[in-house]
Amino acid sequence: MTSVRPCIFSFFAGSGFLDLGFETCGFKIVYVNEIFSPFMAVYRYSREVLNLTLPEYGYHDGEAGDVTKLIEGLQAQRLWELVQDCRKSNNIVGFIGGPPCPDFSIGGKNRGRLGDNGKLSASYIELICRNLPDFFLFENVKGLWRTKKHRLFFESLNQQLQQAGYILTERLINAIEFGVPQDRDRIILVGFHNDFIKNIGIEIDSDQFLREGAFPWENNILYPQEKVFAYPWHRCEPFKENSIVPCPDNIPLELTVEYWFRKNDVTKHPNAKHYFQPRAGITKFAAVDEGDDSKKSFKRLHRWRYSPTACYGNNEVHLHPYKIRRISVAEALAIQSLPANFVLPENMSLTNMFKTIGNGVPYLASRALAKTVFDFLVTKEWHFEEEIKQLELPLTFS
Repeated sequence: MTSVRPCIFSFFAGSGFLDLGFETCGFKIVYVNEIFSPFMAVYRYSREVLNLTLPEYGYHDGEAGDVTKLIEGLQAQRLWELVQDCRKSNNIVGFIGGPPCPDFSIGGKNRGRLGDNGKLSASYIELICRNLPDFFLFENVKGLWRTKKHRLFFESLNQQLQQAGYILTERLINAIEFGVPQDRDRIILVGFHNDFIKNIGIEIDSDQFLREGAFPWENNILYPQEKVFAYPWHRCEPFKENSIVPCPDNIPLELTVEYWFRKNDVTKHPNAKHYFQPRAGITKFAAVDEGDDSKKSFKRLHRWRYSPTACYGNNEVHLHPYKIRRISVAEALAIQSLPANFVLPENMSLTNMFKTIGNGVPYLASRALAKTVFDFLVTKEWHFEEEIKQLELPLTFS
């Protein structure tokens, strides 16, 4: 009998945005890996605040969270043993992760597979091939998929996975499709091991990709991109502090920055006062029109429009729509569609707060991806859909 909740081994977990999406869709997080200890501290803290259970196989950060060391040596042997232990109860085992992506980002370092971060994508794929989970999810920036020199590396990773017995499906998603108030493209690669696919009776193409329509990529899309970007969004208007601008009638309100600021009640959020306060530059802040996000830095959000990609490093600064300041941590969390009760600890540095937020997969996108994987798992032989519906999961955010 299959376990009710498929088990997840999470890598490059950051502060847990991707994991939270999977957990609220019925998956069980059993192993958490993140090399940067301050991010793992947030992960632990947020789970306490949200009253979530501890991962069965624990947290692994610092040296224990070095993915490259999980390929060889004692750490690799221990991970293999944990995966086998998880299988003893006939659990479905999945690996999920989004390796750091600056080396593939058009606006980042662009060092590709040879960069320190780029090498981690290869390490994650090697980890999958050595431990052979039933399925995996790999998330990265669109530059890995669309840029010619990086695409060759991406295709080599696919070949390695196929040689290890994985049947693949991929899609360039945008977080806005799932109700996130943000224009954020990401490549998602999902794979299921051939033995697992055979067990559930799914047919595959000869090139080891799932047949068109076999994986329900579109099941959980709420706002198709072609419709979203065709709306008459307000572009720019002169900035005026504390101004009042009524919301137009002909746009989806729930995809706007202001809607999420109000939904999460950001002025009363525990992280409301956490924002950078520069010693100079206030005059420059005031000179940027509301909605002007044309420059690399000093992008001012428009209250009645979605945000550009939440990326707060490399000197990229996002300004509040109608305040003479940068956005707060509470506001950045809202833009990442986190629930209002997701909080970062006060003792974390502002730099790390914004870095972990920008690195994370938006919660509603995570949840939609998890639900899509779940929809696939219940299409054939696995009969646990009704059992999961009856579970009292700790979080049921809309």
